[in-house]
Amino acid sequence: MSVSRRSTQEYADALLASPSARISVTLKRWTTGVTLLHRRRAIARCHASRVGLWTAAFMAQALGVDIPPVGEAVTTQVSSGTLWRAVGISSLDLRKREARVLLQRLLEEAEMQRAVGTGAESH
Repeated sequence: MSVSRRSTQEYADALLASPSARISVTLKRWTTGVTLLHRRRAIARCHASRVGLWTAAFMAQALGVDIPPVGEAVTTQVSSGTLWRAVGISSLDLRKREARVLLQRLLEEAEMQRAVGTGAESH
């Protein structure tokens, strides 16, 4: 699945332009990396390098899921706030110390967003 970073970011920006309580996303693991999809379109991508998989693991943590084995996928529903944080994490360069400070903040905020979402359900 070859998708440019620009088209991925443009689709993510369009998706996140309207707040939503429930957005269905799929985290798919390929031999070349991990892709976050919405309606089968990429919204974030992490390469299969050491740093890329490290970033993908944190992106999955923000979404409240685990990275699936190669060739498999996991689907979840998250708020646009949680998704915004996961997409933000996917673009961090975790080799830089400053990025790790941002990472911690984004993970904490994503956890709070997910906690608020689960408490509001009445089904």
